[in-house]
Amino acid sequence: MNVLSVAVAITVGVVVLVGYFFPVPVLSGLRVTLVQWAMLLAAVAVFLGVFNLLSVHMEKIRRRQKGAIYGGVLVVSLLVTFLAGLVLGPEHALMRVLFDGVIFPVEASLMAVLAVTLLYAGARLLRHRSDWMAVAFLGTALFLLVTAAPLPGMGEIPILGDLVRPFVTQVLATAGARGILLGVALGTLTTGLRVLIGSDRPYGEK
Repeated sequence: MNVLSVAVAITVGVVVLVGYFFPVPVLSGLRVTLVQWAMLLAAVAVFLGVFNLLSVHMEKIRRRQKGAIYGGVLVVSLLVTFLAGLVLGPEHALMRVLFDGVIFPVEASLMAVLAVTLLYAGARLLRHRSDWMAVAFLGTALFLLVTAAPLPGMGEIPILGDLVRPFVTQVLATAGARGILLGVALGTLTTGLRVLIGSDRPYGEK
């Protein structure tokens, strides 16, 4: 069974890879079919994950464990959003109100909390390790937080707000983000090649 799973994984990977580089009609059609199967399996996996999350929190609510109220909020929000999207559709006006009035503000609040948390983590890091990287991280975070919004009664800080901050956010941050994306792409490619040659077998026993 282990040999069969390896053979199926390698065969499917080779067919999809060859279908991308050589536009033969037979290979292209087979590649599209295999990719659609993979998307369907991924959708089923996401559905099972959501169902498992729902069942775990329902059990927590039933047993009245610590934090059950948060589980109740999650369950109610999940069911309301799912049923509204299923009945009304994603383009309905009520769904837009739900997104603009609830989901988007919550996401913005979480991002704000994340920024403050990173700043606090940088301050703690500076206490335990006072090297130039920690100082640069904390200084950059403070600079971006201060210049991200106009100061009360002052507006934007001259030069810093209109020259330095755009350079940091649009040049340095973009370069760092592209470097991270390239690293992720190379890591994904390496993992795919290891699965393709049978070196890694995440679908069965090694």
